[in-house]
Amino acid sequence: MNHATTIARCVLSLLIMFAAASSAEPGRSSISAATVTARAVQLRSSAKPTSASTTRSSSCVTPEFRQFDFWLGAWDVFDVDKPQTAIAHARITQILDGCVILEDYAQTDGLHGQSFNIYDATAGVWRQSWVTNRGQFLLLEGKRKEDGMAFTGSDRTSSGEQRQVRATWQPVQGGVRETAVTSVDGGKTWKPWFDIIFRAHRP
Repeated sequence: MNHATTIARCVLSLLIMFAAASSAEPGRSSISAATVTARAVQLRSSAKPTSASTTRSSSCVTPEFRQFDFWLGAWDVFDVDKPQTAIAHARITQILDGCVILEDYAQTDGLHGQSFNIYDATAGVWRQSWVTNRGQFLLLEGKRKEDGMAFTGSDRTSSGEQRQVRATWQPVQGGVRETAVTSVDGGKTWKPWFDIIFRAHRP
């Protein structure tokens, strides 16, 4: 039972008690049973929870906001070159009335990270912020590319070097493949960072 329903029932009980008391005491204005019933209907209507359909934001209904929906789901994560051993579990969900995609990623070695992804309609790009329980932060932006997503950004290595990052997400048979490469020489050369695949979680 939600809070609003509890309050409504308490008020209804008080109305019934007051109606009974007023009818039993001469000189006091009475409340009819019909009045109490009508008030009860009003209280019950006001106590009904708002449906999800009425709370979805009207600001995030354009097709661009759904471009990353292929990533939604509960996943087991594998290195592409070691497809038999899961290295992480991830859950990708919509939050904030469907405006934001939340990635919750937990690796078997203790790394726990989350990314927040949103389509910035004013700039016409997607933006992602990635943070972890190891103090890491990465800010990316990008766009739909063919049937996947391509993001770029930069961060710093543990030694303080500026590092450029390119990341892609691509739907593949049975899941989603995420690949990232990095450069510490201003984009002259690139080296692999990770190449992983998300497959539907198996309990």
